[in-house]
Amino acid sequence: MALVSIENVDMRYGGPEGTLAVSGLDLSIARRDFTAVVGPSGCGKSTLMKLVTGLHIPQKGAVVVAGHEVTKPVSIVGMAFQNPTMLPWRTTLDNVLLPLEIVEKHRHRLRKHKDEYVAQAEALLETVGLKGFGSKYPWQLSGGMQQRANLCRALIHEPELLMLDEPFGALDAFTREELWCVIRDLHASRDVTIVLVTHDLRESVFLADRVVVMSARPGRVVAEHPVPFERPRDLEIMYRPEFNEMVQALHGEIANARELA
Repeated sequence: MALVSIENVDMRYGGPEGTLAVSGLDLSIARRDFTAVVGPSGCGKSTLMKLVTGLHIPQKGAVVVAGHEVTKPVSIVGMAFQNPTMLPWRTTLDNVLLPLEIVEKHRHRLRKHKDEYVAQAEALLETVGLKGFGSKYPWQLSGGMQQRANLCRALIHEPELLMLDEPFGALDAFTREELWCVIRDLHASRDVTIVLVTHDLRESVFLADRVVVMSARPGRVVAEHPVPFERPRDLEIMYRPEFNEMVQALHGEIANARELA
């Protein structure tokens, strides 16, 4: 059974006469899959994220996550956005621990088992290259380091589903590619399903098992492409002709998708 199922969904902002963001949206995502979602600006990619996480409820159709129709925010989801939005008055470690104060199954255990959770957070920080930075405040970290900590915060409550909305868009190219490798390794080592929304087609092909292309607004899925390259993938793959051919084909599809509505 799919972990995520979106069935004939319409989502409109601003009331009955407002903007129709997605229409007839259908998408199924299997457990442990890594799906990248691409498309022209304004095609509803971020709306899709909010529907899956329960931040928006559709006016038509159904969103089902882990066998339950979504009617409220979903607790099995971790999220990371382009802006890390770390709380400046909390240390990096305390920022990473923040979801544990909110997610019900962990909230009741946090005080009694604080040492256990701190050890998990420090292990995550080490995994993403931030060993020893737990005591630093956000303003003492670079943008790339903040985004690494943001990924740890999204993973600390052991979500089944990780939603990434343009998480690397504000970073320089070198840091972005470093974090691609971090995400690649996290997906390989953890029992987690990942959905990545991105404008970067190289990013989508490097990271994902499948790339989903959406139409112009109102968004719907117009194509799905399995990524044929074996894992694990190294950055050198981006110099291979077949990699660039897939990127260029996606670029052409998105150019055509601008005309679809």
